[in-house]
Amino acid sequence: MIPSPDSINNLEVNEVFVFGSNRAGRHGAGAARQAVKWGAIYGQGEGHMGQTYGISTKGHKLEVLTLNEIKINIERFLRYAEKHPELIFLVTAIGTGLAGYSSKQIAPLFGDNIPSNVRLPQSFINILNGVP
Repeated sequence: MIPSPDSINNLEVNEVFVFGSNRAGRHGAGAARQAVKWGAIYGQGEGHMGQTYGISTKGHKLEVLTLNEIKINIERFLRYAEKHPELIFLVTAIGTGLAGYSSKQIAPLFGDNIPSNVRLPQSFINILNGVP
């Protein structure tokens, strides 16, 4: 599996910046704030927006979602990525910043069937491969 870059500052035409979001679409901090420059839409918390894709890790009132809720959102994203093989999805370490989860909690939510056009952070890949 090819990892996402540690730092994403530029995107190629076919690349999509995947960030942790909140359902209210308040992109004011962390990777969500960075996503605005690539088309994240204020008021839209989830889905494909410009060259970004938001995965909600927080709710409408900025409450942290449960791991099960986040897993459902990740599964929705993975289905979307599978339907769009022409795009490369660069996933940031969603859920590990403002949502407060660890990589060990979030990485397994991506499961075993990750489309080849999805690039996960190296920390997630290490966990999925059993590397401490």
